[in-house]
Amino acid sequence: MKEKQTFEDDFKRLQKIVEELAGGRLTLGESLKKYEEGIRLAQSCSSLLSDAQRKVELLMKKDGKYALDKFDDSPQEEK
Repeated sequence: MKEKQTFEDDFKRLQKIVEELAGGRLTLGESLKKYEEGIRLAQSCSSLLSDAQRKVELLMKKDGKYALDKFDDSPQEEK
């Protein structure tokens, strides 16, 4: 069973892909595969950041008091 990737793992892999693509040593086919993987990783990072933002917003002040609301950790549907 595959372990759940973290934001940090995905971001490091995305940085490596950017470096490989910028290096100019890949074939067109390799570049396309790396690009596709990079797009998937960028979407994953964006989703994880959105989830983190929602969590922070739940911790924000409400009516002058700090409150913690239940966070729905289910994946968001793409629009």
